[in-house]
Amino acid sequence: MLDQVQIIKDRDEARFAVMPYEDYLFLREILNDQEKLEDYLDYLHLEQVKSESSVRYSLEEVKQMLDME
Repeated sequence: MLDQVQIIKDRDEARFAVMPYEDYLFLREILNDQEKLEDYLDYLHLEQVKSESSVRYSLEEVKQMLDME
């Protein structure tokens, strides 16, 4: 999301960040709603975990591991 942010500097010091308006609206919405923010942080954590692990199990494999069959 923040890959499209443009930084405006004054004398080599970052002063402003310009971002697409849709991204701003999204950020404003989740930062003003604790439940949405928690959900979004959970989503980001899950995405990070998924990217770090290449192991994937099928539903059948999970059921076997949990002795559900």
